[in-house]
Amino acid sequence: MRKDHTHISVILDRSGSMKSIRDDVITGFNAFVNEQKSQPGTATLSLVQFDSVDPYEVLYDAESLEYVGPIDTTVFAPRAKTPLLDTIGRSIIDLELKLARMPHFEIPDRIIFVVITDGKENASREFGREQIATMIDRKQNKEGWQIAFLSADLVAISEAVNLGVSKDSVMAFDKTDMGMTTSWDSVSSRVAAYRGSQASSIAFTDEDRVRQASDWERLKRDE
Repeated sequence: MRKDHTHISVILDRSGSMKSIRDDVITGFNAFVNEQKSQPGTATLSLVQFDSVDPYEVLYDAESLEYVGPIDTTVFAPRAKTPLLDTIGRSIIDLELKLARMPHFEIPDRIIFVVITDGKENASREFGREQIATMIDRKQNKEGWQIAFLSADLVAISEAVNLGVSKDSVMAFDKTDMGMTTSWDSVSSRVAAYRGSQASSIAFTDEDRVRQASDWERLKRDE
């Protein structure tokens, strides 16, 4: 395996309900990329966005991080429904095939898989929950992939845990500008720590979760 090399896959919900936080998603993703570029070591990034019109639109395909540019509203334009299971399934299989075709000495020694959505599954046709649970178990628990899941919907959060995503790597975010901003910041911090061997996994901290309190509660704490 290629030491000090990380592959990061970001699976981004582009369904219509994401429209209210569209600009914050864009700003957060761009900040995430810039932060990761500043970290030591090398990395590649895949970015997949999804909705029921196009459940698997690949914007970056294992691109060297230095060549990943910013996204904008012409790229991330929320619409339609949420085929979450289909996108997770296709993303895992696609990455699995890419890794299988690589010479052993080129395979990244760290694989990070991040899903960001604001809602629960409502449009998948290709993959079922049992299939995805089996895939997550194999990749996360047997092959060491770090799978993180963030959602604004508590039902989706519960479902992610039921699918086998580690509870430490699942976090709810407030569907506000501040909630989206702080969630991207938390993801970037956890990814950087894992890449730099300062953490053994992508596990959100109590501080990360406290920061996702409502705007009102946050303002009260600051008074």
